[in-house]
Amino acid sequence: MKFARILTKSLFYIFLALDIVIFSMIAYLDTTVTDDYKIKKGDPLTFDTAVPITAVYEGTKLSASEKSDSIGEEFDVELKAFGIIPFSTVSVEVVDELQVSVLGTPFGMKLYTDGVLVIDMTDVETENGNVNPAKEAGIKKGDYIVSVDGREITTNEELGAAVEASAGNEMKFEIKRNGKTKIIRFCAALSKETNSYKIGLWVRDSSAGIGTLTFYSPATGVVCGLGHGVCDEDTEELLELDSGELVTAEIISVEKGSSGNPGQLKGKFTYSTIGAIDLNSECGIFSLLQGKLNLSNLTEIALKQEVKDGDAQLLCTVNGESPKLFSCSIKKKNAAYLSPTKNLIVTVTDKELLNLTGGIVQGMSGSPILQNGKLVGAVTHVLIDDPTSGYGIFAENMLKTAQGVEELKKAG
Repeated sequence: MKFARILTKSLFYIFLALDIVIFSMIAYLDTTVTDDYKIKKGDPLTFDTAVPITAVYEGTKLSASEKSDSIGEEFDVELKAFGIIPFSTVSVEVVDELQVSVLGTPFGMKLYTDGVLVIDMTDVETENGNVNPAKEAGIKKGDYIVSVDGREITTNEELGAAVEASAGNEMKFEIKRNGKTKIIRFCAALSKETNSYKIGLWVRDSSAGIGTLTFYSPATGVVCGLGHGVCDEDTEELLELDSGELVTAEIISVEKGSSGNPGQLKGKFTYSTIGAIDLNSECGIFSLLQGKLNLSNLTEIALKQEVKDGDAQLLCTVNGESPKLFSCSIKKKNAAYLSPTKNLIVTVTDKELLNLTGGIVQGMSGSPILQNGKLVGAVTHVLIDDPTSGYGIFAENMLKTAQGVEELKKAG
């Protein structure tokens, strides 16, 4: 009996340990695989994970078979750890080679918001003390003021004129908040300091800046850059655009970065049109190409599961308009597949670039990252405390968004 109790207790702890191992393994795999994959015609589905994964389609291991020979084919597969423990089902799409023209050239952008963006609030000093009519009525930082009393508002000046013309009478403000429209009514206050009517807001109607173009996709006609969306510097929210334009630019100087002080590329617009801004998304700026660019030979985009930790090259422009290759290293972030944007850690290793810029600086966002002759991603952000490093996005994610822009234009 004593032996039986010892055996039972031992088996209990063995099975408990196995449960913990299996649970930990599945939790790890859930953060290292994604819900959808692309594979090239005739290729197997492979995984860069510490735990071996087998993809099973209708009970059979998926390989370079007839199932992956038809471009455009989409199907679901079951994933099994060590070939025996099922843990997820993912969708797979068979694609042809994904080829783009890699750029790495600077561009300028001019952006105009849909309405005027509320970036801050300030009290109005009146004869009866300080008040803030807009805040008290419910307007918040990050709102867009679209119209006042039915009159469309597109500039700071138009809003100021509408407020002054109200003469203190109640106004009807149409605002947009989180994509939804709302009506707010209130009166402006008479400023003791300026003897004019104020509502207690700071607003912005436009933005401009320098970035780097990543690639042009001949299949979609779309050019893209930045690798991240354009956000307002005060609200940190993605700008909702009414219109915008991309133009050519050149780099005229570099402000070197240091720990706690990100540097920047300083440039000037040369005003050759690239195209209108068709989409400002978390994956970058996208435009159907209208002007002319110096396009390079086509380069294949690496699928995200093909990207490996290790040496790579960064294509960027730090002087004039011509890009140059510099050495770097890349490492996939933890849970890289779960984010649409922060997929890679990029570290500059090239001594020349480190001497020039200190590493990654503002304006370098969108700079293409190449590995083994393929485009794997683009730089998106610098790490403030370590300017030699920054984040990067998978090129596949940017191309997927570019394809969405083409489809949106066709539908519209």
